[in-house]
Amino acid sequence: MSKPKNKRLVLFFIDEIDAVGRHRGAGLGGGHDEREQTLNQLLVEMDGFEGKEGVIVLAATNRPDVLDPALLRPGRFDRQVVVSLPDIKGREEILQVHMSKVSVDNDVNPEVIARATPGFSGADLANLVNEAALFAARGNMKTVTMQEFEAAKDKLTLGAERHMVMSDYDKKLTAYHEAGHAIVGLLVGNHDPVYKVTIIPRGMALGVTYFLPEKDRFSMSKAQIESQISSLYGGRLAEELIFGEQSVTTGASNDIEKASELARNLVEKWGLSEKMGPINYGSGDQEVFLGKSMQNKRDISDETVKHIDLEVKRVVSENYQRAKKILTDNIETLHLMAEALVKLETLDTKQIQSVMDGEMPTSVDKKPKAKTARKRTTTKKNVVKKDK
Repeated sequence: MSKPKNKRLVLFFIDEIDAVGRHRGAGLGGGHDEREQTLNQLLVEMDGFEGKEGVIVLAATNRPDVLDPALLRPGRFDRQVVVSLPDIKGREEILQVHMSKVSVDNDVNPEVIARATPGFSGADLANLVNEAALFAARGNMKTVTMQEFEAAKDKLTLGAERHMVMSDYDKKLTAYHEAGHAIVGLLVGNHDPVYKVTIIPRGMALGVTYFLPEKDRFSMSKAQIESQISSLYGGRLAEELIFGEQSVTTGASNDIEKASELARNLVEKWGLSEKMGPINYGSGDQEVFLGKSMQNKRDISDETVKHIDLEVKRVVSENYQRAKKILTDNIETLHLMAEALVKLETLDTKQIQSVMDGEMPTSVDKKPKAKTARKRTTTKKNVVKKDK
């Protein structure tokens, strides 16, 4: 057989294929749904390519779990390339690419920023640089310094600051709540270091305690999970110890939700409970019907469900008592950190360490702005334009 002559390579790229390639027959719109017709036409066109035609079709999606199985059959999108989030080195190189478009001060260290942004994607890092440039533009600065990058990172990770007037009581209660999280996280062991504590309202929260892992994490041990559960209850316990049981607020509702989810996953899903054994008691299969995700009924007995509930309660109770003992034994440190938060509103790593050493931290003086820039490919006028 002779080889075809003048074979041309044609490349088609489909972005967000899950918009048209979702699983059919799920009760969404019926068989004549416009999206289903588009998918059918796409499959027909792909089957029409002949071997002598150099046609390659690529598609991208963030939701491979909802794609119709017909798209993934041999001869169609049967080769999958998973693009994972960048590691520290990758984040540093991505930051350098985006920093080349703005005037960056000499004090900016991409390696430090990359180490402090685990889990950030390329788009997140681009947004980080843009936010830092906007902070610099609002301050009429000629270059973007490390201070602007810190402010941008706080905005993206902790949420935007909310300007609201808090009473002295609410401010004090929030300070003790966040101090409880920080102290338990610092002393419980097998926990990420505390990066920053603030009682400045951000997003939907009145205060935030931010823990930053020392390196990229790909899995968690049982000790790390239980330490997280303990630190999540630190805020509620601080309120209870200082203001009494009747004065505990609803501010810990999200903490309780996260701690309960971790405890249940530890027992049901991850097989880390000695009593229940390395068995997955949850159902990972899900069906979509009328736009709602419905879990299949678990094939376990009522007696097993009872034991699971008791084991989840035991995990939560033990870590709750552990957190309570830590705060009770370090009550003076709790008072000092809450006092420092009321005074300074935000504590960084060095100030938190001062509190743990029994000293009242002082405010950090801002560093003088450097006059020279490391890269100056974008003028001040272009930086201001980003805010529009």
